[in-house]
Amino acid sequence: QVQFVESGGGLVQPGGSLRLSCAASRNIVGITHMGWYRQAPGKQRELIASITSLRSTNYADSVKGRFAISRDNAKNTLYLQMASLKPEDTAVYYCNTVTAITSAWGQGTQVTVSS
Repeated sequence: QVQFVESGGGLVQPGGSLRLSCAASRNIVGITHMGWYRQAPGKQRELIASITSLRSTNYADSVKGRFAISRDNAKNTLYLQMASLKPEDTAVYYCNTVTAITSAWGQGTQVTVSS
């Protein structure tokens, strides 16, 4: 089972940008569908961005036009470029497969948007 380690989170002011990274424990070429999820305090974890092995992407309405997901198969890494951040983007961000049964969840990376 593949394992993921997320990084790149932090405290940023509204309107700012961050780039999250997700390193996989093995080659991701064979992982057809990967995604970024987030969980805000008191809320359920939600899928916000996904990318297929053919680089087809999909976004939740809440982040569309502000976030961009990408993958580097050579580095076994998934990225999430976030721009125009809002306080409501504050959450712990996770990456994982987008499948009926996901891999084990990593520790995530905290993103806090506040002035």
